[in-house]
Amino acid sequence: MQVWMILGLWAVYLALTANLEVSNLVVGLLIALGLTFLLHPDPRQVDLRRMPGAAWAALKFAAVVARDVIAGGLQVARITLDPRLPIKPAIIAIPSGTQSELAMALVADAITLSPGELVVEISRDGVMYTHTLDASDLPDPPHVDLALEVVR
Repeated sequence: MQVWMILGLWAVYLALTANLEVSNLVVGLLIALGLTFLLHPDPRQVDLRRMPGAAWAALKFAAVVARDVIAGGLQVARITLDPRLPIKPAIIAIPSGTQSELAMALVADAITLSPGELVVEISRDGVMYTHTLDASDLPDPPHVDLALEVVR
């Protein structure tokens, strides 16, 4: 398992650097070995019966992220082109609803990928504090739902 991870990381490094000199090959191999040592990959058996469901979930997640990126880009363009600059920036607390660090990282990355939004911090209990460019659609406290708390 670890050999495949080392080879995969090494291949990605070489593809990204596009440099096949001996010194770069050695550096890439050392980086791949170091990352594999630091990450301690957990050997798991892949359940092929779950693959279609996982692929479908990944496809739906990618579609939602793509839709949000396009909608966010259009909203940021509208805000930028408006001479009055009608924005109401805020930092909002969004509970992740998961204990998986990988899931929290993917969601935080997807939020940060959307124009006008940035995950500032993730607390120990899984709440993502996110800066948003325009929170005018959110209700003012104290009428805020418990799932979405506006921090001011």
